[in-house]
Amino acid sequence: MIPKVFNEVIDLGDGRTITLETGKLAKQAHGSVVVQMGKAMLLCTVVSNYKQSDVDFLPLTVDYREKFAAAGRYPGGFFKREARPSDGEVLTMRLVDRVLRPLFPKDYHAETQVMIQLMSHDEDVMPDALAGLAASTAIQLSDFPFECPISEARVARVNGAFVINPSRAQLAESDIDMMIGASADSVMMVEGEMDEISEEEMADAIKFAHESIKVQIAAQVRLAEAFGKKEVREYETAEQNEELAKKIHDLAYDKCYAIAKQGTSKAERGAAFAEVKEEVKATFSEEELDEFGGLVSKYYSKAEKEAVRELTLSEGIRLDGRKTDEIRPIWCEVDYLPSTHGSSIFTRGETQALATVTLGTSREANKIDMPSYEGEETFYLHYNFPPFCTGEARPLRGTSRREVGHGNLAQRGLKGMIPEDCPYTVRVVSEVLESNGSSSMATVCAGTMALMDAGVQMTRPVSGIAMGLISDGDRYAVLSDILGDEDHLGDMDFKVTGTADGITACQMDIKIKGLSYEILVNALKQARDGRLHILEKLTDTITAPNVEVKAHAPKMVTRVIPNDLIGAFIGPGGKHIQELQKETETTIVINEDPVTEEGIVEILGTSPEGIEAVIARIESMMFKPEKGKVYEVKVIKMLDFGAVVEYIEAPGNEVLLHVSELAWERTDKVSDVVNMGDVFDVKYFGLDPRTRKEKVSRKAILPKPEGFVERPPRDNNRGRDNRGRDNRNRDNRNRDNRRDDRRPKQDKKEE
Repeated sequence: MIPKVFNEVIDLGDGRTITLETGKLAKQAHGSVVVQMGKAMLLCTVVSNYKQSDVDFLPLTVDYREKFAAAGRYPGGFFKREARPSDGEVLTMRLVDRVLRPLFPKDYHAETQVMIQLMSHDEDVMPDALAGLAASTAIQLSDFPFECPISEARVARVNGAFVINPSRAQLAESDIDMMIGASADSVMMVEGEMDEISEEEMADAIKFAHESIKVQIAAQVRLAEAFGKKEVREYETAEQNEELAKKIHDLAYDKCYAIAKQGTSKAERGAAFAEVKEEVKATFSEEELDEFGGLVSKYYSKAEKEAVRELTLSEGIRLDGRKTDEIRPIWCEVDYLPSTHGSSIFTRGETQALATVTLGTSREANKIDMPSYEGEETFYLHYNFPPFCTGEARPLRGTSRREVGHGNLAQRGLKGMIPEDCPYTVRVVSEVLESNGSSSMATVCAGTMALMDAGVQMTRPVSGIAMGLISDGDRYAVLSDILGDEDHLGDMDFKVTGTADGITACQMDIKIKGLSYEILVNALKQARDGRLHILEKLTDTITAPNVEVKAHAPKMVTRVIPNDLIGAFIGPGGKHIQELQKETETTIVINEDPVTEEGIVEILGTSPEGIEAVIARIESMMFKPEKGKVYEVKVIKMLDFGAVVEYIEAPGNEVLLHVSELAWERTDKVSDVVNMGDVFDVKYFGLDPRTRKEKVSRKAILPKPEGFVERPPRDNNRGRDNRGRDNRNRDNRNRDNRRDDRRPKQDKKEE
């Protein structure tokens, strides 16, 4: 049976289109769609179990994969099949998850999977920008309880003009790379990196992307209507008890308000809240707790949240006693670890990050091998969040998606300030040692100081701050440097990194509808004030990058050699370069410039003498003597017909000094004039036209002996003519003899 296919086209306004198609593939999924832009095609399927899970949260899994076959490639490695997701795929999963999750009902706990896969790749299309559109469209074609359609779009600014879903080539020329997720009436998620832009410019980019998202959402609605909008499934809703909720509110609200107003530490505050909760539970019998135990905890948490929010809105006081725009106490230290190439500690309140920097060659670059992108990162950052940083003991299961996401945000914030001519591959590692609010921004601050401590010549230092927002519709409060609890109870969580000149990266999760751009810009401006305050603390600790790398850190020097010398420098099977590395205790890496095809030689070592020895070898290889110039040489080999000499200024460059050029007098033995190890001057004559070999002369710079008469040159032409005539006569006689030998015997007898 031929399937009935439904299509909708989204016009991006510049000749490019996005097509939504359903009805052809994966029809047993609860919703499926193919999203196509150019040759790029993504298949998204969604499935949700009809039975509620026992957990008290939504077990939502967003999985995004790029198939290597989509780009006509094989997976790398020994096993030729896709395995664990790459960091790039994980980051896309997080972008989609953060927009979808808040739109499911709070009491919907069915196991739900959103699976997106790249089936066909186009070099001019970045598929991650289409993942949010694909996910929302598939959900609209299902019967899931979902608040409203959304979409995501990437926005760039090329030559001052905004572009939606740019190509990678356009993105390379852009000063903005932002992903925006939104519904038709509200922006919900923003993440990206920028080239020190202003808060107003950032807001303009968000507005531009939102207009395009509205068009994409309208296309989803049309497709769902044409396909046949399904009735929303029924599910077992959470039990509600208004009377119980009021009773718990009356018991807990005032006590929680009082605790919140005390401005205590995280541990003290947590213990006090826990005590109130136990007091509330004590007012119920065991039978009531058996029946309403889950609701009691739920309604208590609601009362606690309302108390904390109201305290901030009505009195401008926060959980730890700070004002809304106040930053927690900060202390910093650099050069803490003696053996690293750079290190720092950044502590803000109860959040602490220890950062280290490692310097290496291009061989240590982070290789990215995805179907949609192959490349290298010469600056990258890894973020670790061990359980002890929050006072917990839990299983260690490898790098989490959260660690990948937070590390990427910090990396984006810093990488724009690493100069293009930095010779090193730079790796920053952040170990979060304490956490109570925005460890990713602590990572940015610690990373900045560690880079400066390592001698990386950052263009400008970068700081970061996490901001929050509490609003009841009429009143709002923007919170600077939020705590972990404030992140949980607030209406917006946004992290901003930047220099004194502008924003370099951001990440926002907006939890309320209809947030005005005026509030957003005000929040960003307050974030700027906090960011500059933190930046001052960093520069008080280390004013500028260290001029030199540390004594135990490797020094990097680069040199360029012609393409035709690369092979000679490396040697057969790498023999020469390996011996040179061993002799000089350096690491040598050679890369070929893709444009000029010259060899870029990277020399990394801790010994200046070793580096100089490698440079000397390179300069020696590239040494080209000038015709008519005098050079100092050393005898390194004695031969019967001359001496092999080496240029003093270019060790390894050898030339033959012929016996006839040793002295004006006749020389029978080379050793009569020079010996091994002798040093003297010679004159360079270039290529000898007769032998086509380089010619040098010692006698040319010696005074001619008095009365010396040089023998006239032999008439080579005459000798050659006589020899030629003799040879011809001999050839004629031989030819006559051979003719006689071939004559019959009878003829010879007759003669």
